Amino acid sequence: MTNNALHSLKGTIKIESVDSQFEREPLLSPFGFKGGCLSELWQSVSYLKSENGHHSIGLGTQSVLWSDENVFSSSSEAGGNASMYALTERALQLLRGLSFSSPMDIIDPLFEEIYRYGEVITNSPNLRKTFALNSLVSIDNALWLLYAKENGITTFDELIPTEYASTFSEKHEKLAAIPLISYNVTPEKLREEVERGYFFMKIKIGQSGSQQVMLEKDKQRLLEIHSVLKNIQTPYTQNGKLPYYFDANGRYETKELLNQFLDYAEEIGAFDQIVVIEEPFPEQLEMDVSDIPVRLAADESAHTEQDTLERIQMGYGAIALKPIAKTLSMTLKIAKAANDRNIPCFCADLTVNPVLLEWNKNIAARLHSFPGLEKLGLIESNGHQNYVNWKKMQQYYPRHQAPWVEVNEGFYNTGKEYFKTGGGIFDPIPHYEAMFNKQY
Repeated sequence: MTNNALHSLKGTIKIESVDSQFEREPLLSPFGFKGGCLSELWQSVSYLKSENGHHSIGLGTQSVLWSDENVFSSSSEAGGNASMYALTERALQLLRGLSFSSPMDIIDPLFEEIYRYGEVITNSPNLRKTFALNSLVSIDNALWLLYAKENGITTFDELIPTEYASTFSEKHEKLAAIPLISYNVTPEKLREEVERGYFFMKIKIGQSGSQQVMLEKDKQRLLEIHSVLKNIQTPYTQNGKLPYYFDANGRYETKELLNQFLDYAEEIGAFDQIVVIEEPFPEQLEMDVSDIPVRLAADESAHTEQDTLERIQMGYGAIALKPIAKTLSMTLKIAKAANDRNIPCFCADLTVNPVLLEWNKNIAARLHSFPGLEKLGLIESNGHQNYVNWKKMQQYYPRHQAPWVEVNEGFYNTGKEYFKTGGGIFDPIPHYEAMFNKQY
């Protein structure tokens, strides 16, 4: 679609004015993956006002390294963030004067327009789609909140279009919180996480160095982890053992190498506890993986609905959803495509801010349970592990003292009030309202 396709949209909601801001949030320590290292994450803020006088504010967390490591490595950290923010600003200007009926009508033409713009300003003819999608999260959230105000919607269930309702039909009262276990987390710290109630942890593999060096490091890491966790029992899995969830960030270049890792897992007795390995291979390595003897999950490579279908055809058996990184609108499409083919989904983090965490929880609480787990939701959350100002950022959120906000013995607990209010995502947030407290 072209810009003409975007502006040919018709609907009852007309966007009269737009605006944007951002905040730079430092991280507690360098956050390394994909061969790079983050020191801060920019929080983008998008403002929309309708012709009817309603306004909405949506948030996004930019992660240039996650969305396109080549853009990250080819500029300064601030430069990469500025490029992504430029896409957000461009998208907002395209929406000025636009009429629409649902955010679902906007996402495809807007994404295509912004992706082409991103290729130009980053000088990247092979720009990853997630870079453009990441730039649109704050806008997409603002569109959904504006849509809710215009239609008198106050719950997340009402927000979900009818054709997607069966994909998000659960009402989990417990969401297993997945902390991130990075390369530098010690066995002692890992044991502490288990003692705090966590039982499903995301463990980074695919360490630095050549392929063989990486493999040896990963095998040693697996041995360390299994030595700590192998005898611990949990009531939340069908086999009573702690599940292992590995994220390789596309570092394994061949199936043979991954199978060597899995053979070692078998050798030390860890194989049966591996429930999923996320993105083991580079995205461009399009090959059949149905012969890999563990469930593989697509994350970055499942940019869109079509990409998701292609990954499923290759043999990927799970999808890591990121409504907080790929927009809620695109995530609805991705999740339905997976659910229609009986492919399980779960919600992964992008080290997002506390408000976006609630958007992620709303999706996680409604997904069908992941295979091998007792009836509960599953959500990765690592912002509290990484932001300098996490507690301060929580204070911005009006319901920061609600019982669903903090992890309790490894779980986020929801309940009737959570589902009634959408966890508070429809509430105005004074901190962000003040950014746009001026005449339009």
